[in-house]
Amino acid sequence: RIREAARGLFRERGFDGATLRAIAERAEMGASSIYRHFQSKEELLIDELSEMQEEAWTRFRAADDRDRPTEIRLREFFNAQHALLVADRDLTTIALRATTKTEARVAKRVLQLHDRTIGLLMEILQRGRMKNHLAKDIDVLETARVLFHVTNGARIPWANGMVTDDALRDSMHQAVDLLFRGVGVNRGSADPR
Repeated sequence: RIREAARGLFRERGFDGATLRAIAERAEMGASSIYRHFQSKEELLIDELSEMQEEAWTRFRAADDRDRPTEIRLREFFNAQHALLVADRDLTTIALRATTKTEARVAKRVLQLHDRTIGLLMEILQRGRMKNHLAKDIDVLETARVLFHVTNGARIPWANGMVTDDALRDSMHQAVDLLFRGVGVNRGSADPR
């Protein structure tokens, strides 16, 4: 009830115009009752974003063929995630904005959500390494982190209305392309660090 009330008020009044007190009234509960479940509007948004991510992962896993090439599996993962995010663009935009202005409690939940996504990407990459789709010495954790942060960063201009849904999807696919193509001409050169 709380999440349904919050979603409705966020759409009607905008994130800034909806208060926890108004959400409690819409959910037909006392303001003190809502604080037992949520301490901020951002927490409600993170719950919604978490639910959307869970659905994306479920859809991906239901259609996933683990024997397909890793590059295709990664694209399918990002496509499943992208489809849900653009289906509820307003909520996603508000949630992305909220994750940049968080208190410690919300930030911790956002980082946990990010870690789960990175873990799934890592699982896909690990399988790819086992199937010889990737170099044996690739650091799958770092590669998953890079993919996550590049694709998450691509959502910022999208959330601000600067790029289309298709441009966002293309940007995420370009990140996958870079991984499989490599970014250096001479990949055998010494580490510049």
